Amino acid sequence: MTTTTPSPTLLQLAERYGVATSYHNWRGEHVEVPAETLKAVLAALDIDVTDEHTLTEALRAADEQPWRHGVPPTTMVRQGSAGEVAIHVPHGASVDAVAVLETGESVPLQQVDNWNGPANIDGLEVGEASFRIPNDLPLGWHRVRVTMGSEAAAQAEMLGYRPDEDARLVATGALIVVPERPATQLDEPVWGLMTQMYQLRSRRSWAVGDLADLQVLGQWGAERDADFVLINPVHAPAPVTPITPSPYLPTTRQFIDPSILSVEAVIDEVVAASGKSSLADVVDASTLRRLSDLTRDARLANTGEVIDRDRGWLAKVEALWLLFKVAVRLDHQRWRAFGDFCDEEAEPLVNFATWCVLAEQFGGDWREWPEALQTPHSPEVEAFRQQHALRVQFYAWLQFEARQQSIATQDALRNAGMSIGVMRDLAVGVAGAGADAWALGAAMARGVTVGAPPDAFNQLGQNWGQPPLRPDSLYLQGYEPMRALLRNAFAGAGALRIDHILGFFRLWWVPAGASADAGTYVAYDYDAMLGVLLLEAGRAGAIVVGEDLGVVSDLTREQMRQRHVYGTQIMWFERDAQGRPKAPADYRVECLATVTTHDLPPTAGYLELAHVALRDQLGLYTRPVAEERAEEQSWVTAHIHALQQEGWIGDAPTTEQVVLGLHRRLASGASRVFGVSVADLAGDRRAINQPGTDSEYPNWRLPLSDASGAMVSLEALTESNFADELARASQRREPQQ
Repeated sequence: MTTTTPSPTLLQLAERYGVATSYHNWRGEHVEVPAETLKAVLAALDIDVTDEHTLTEALRAADEQPWRHGVPPTTMVRQGSAGEVAIHVPHGASVDAVAVLETGESVPLQQVDNWNGPANIDGLEVGEASFRIPNDLPLGWHRVRVTMGSEAAAQAEMLGYRPDEDARLVATGALIVVPERPATQLDEPVWGLMTQMYQLRSRRSWAVGDLADLQVLGQWGAERDADFVLINPVHAPAPVTPITPSPYLPTTRQFIDPSILSVEAVIDEVVAASGKSSLADVVDASTLRRLSDLTRDARLANTGEVIDRDRGWLAKVEALWLLFKVAVRLDHQRWRAFGDFCDEEAEPLVNFATWCVLAEQFGGDWREWPEALQTPHSPEVEAFRQQHALRVQFYAWLQFEARQQSIATQDALRNAGMSIGVMRDLAVGVAGAGADAWALGAAMARGVTVGAPPDAFNQLGQNWGQPPLRPDSLYLQGYEPMRALLRNAFAGAGALRIDHILGFFRLWWVPAGASADAGTYVAYDYDAMLGVLLLEAGRAGAIVVGEDLGVVSDLTREQMRQRHVYGTQIMWFERDAQGRPKAPADYRVECLATVTTHDLPPTAGYLELAHVALRDQLGLYTRPVAEERAEEQSWVTAHIHALQQEGWIGDAPTTEQVVLGLHRRLASGASRVFGVSVADLAGDRRAINQPGTDSEYPNWRLPLSDASGAMVSLEALTESNFADELARASQRREPQQ
């Protein structure tokens, strides 16, 4: 990509749309963004960047845009604070404005100033007045509704006014009342487990760990005073093989991966609904034999050197289809609850289920489908949906069963004594080929993908291949896409980790075809994004943890502190002012502290410099490996020295003794939340993910292993003396006698 200097008009237009024209890189150096990058990013927002004339016209349109809405598409206020909403009407018209609450109640809004203007918008004189939002409105998703007489119908239509049943003209916009901070707070320090759920394979697993396995791990942890289990994102991948292994590149963020369903739990529900005593009394002999064969085949997949998602999914989806065809014939309470679930999830669920069936027919990339099927709103898609109605209903039913099992798992962990239970993980985005990109359409930017600029962790930058949600579309849609995905993310969870919470403030957009370092930041309305997050967290009674690693602005950390969103600190990344390992007592209080993370080797592997060897092997370094190895060894030695100085370990410690010492030290620190990797419990050495790679490394596919590389089952893990010792070393409170 060339590097032309931007014109003044291009710079103004970029700034108007929140596109950074310069930034400071990880070394603190000032970087000017070239014109080519700015134009590519603006084009992804559907702005004509052909020449100076079109840029000038786009800038004028941006200035006029607020005046073209009778009611702002989104108005957000914090509970207890009065706000204002600017109303636009043809000059001289009179209006009434009310807040329509979720309950249906209407609250009159009072005009607080005289009409301003008029402004001339395409020949129409438009006036503006502000109306006060009362400070006692309840939390929730409400609407501002403005009505006026029909005498200005022709002019008002261009401002979004439409006739109602009484022949008055009406315009509405979202009114979102959000909390200042999360309703749920932690009163004392807690610790918990962190796991890649698919690695929790028991003797009864179908190639990947499922929700029944998660219950077993959680109950084991609860017996050792753990308060949560943080799991990898369980967003759904495309339902066709090869299954995408990365949990951070799903087809949707709104719906759950059905491979985490426990087939045995579904069988129990079907048998209970039938009123019979066993599955043999419910299905015919051939179906029973087929279910038995599928169970055996899927469990054999537990023994491979890499996780075989394809084999497990093909067996599981066939078994679940057989069970669905039984369930659909039963008139029972759970089936009626499924109907209620479909009504609640409405069009997004129908679209997702339809996409899954289309993917089975045409492949997992909607961009390669027949053109008529590339939008959920075409007549051809509706005809396909009707033709395959039972299969569409099946994929909706899988989501219902996944929701029910998720809630049951959360209840089981809370009943076992965990104060939080399941902590879910929200990925940054979705695959461009996937269901959300198909269903959300114009809400997602085209021609760009999300990534991260170069930093000390990845000196080449990162391109995650995900199309970003457009900040302008979120505003125009009243943040409904965020509401939907967050509401489902909190279902069956007591906490939510937001991967790369910087994306609530700004995202690094990389133009198609450009290298990861040739992007720029695009700003989001962080106040609105955090407000929606805290509103849905409050409704779920959950806490929020933001992953704020990497290049983080001061604004991000300050807003997280003010809104009481927990941050993240990884021990290996923390240094004090003298460059030494930061004392755990100096960590942030509102923080999830961990020794390691899924983008690094487990602790034992890090101590043995497995990450240096791997990155060298994959060619990810920009300086000699000997320098990297010496620097990393010095850093490891500094941590060992700190442990010895403070009495956590003795002289000449083993790797396992250092692992225990590091966890005891960090557990004693200031951070309210402390997480322990299940890979550390197993003594694993291999990283589950190496950022900056794809097929070069088996990311997200390695089974849980011990120090020798031998696979570790869930049963072996929960019977391990070292796992028990490490769990007890991580406790934050004195054990009860």
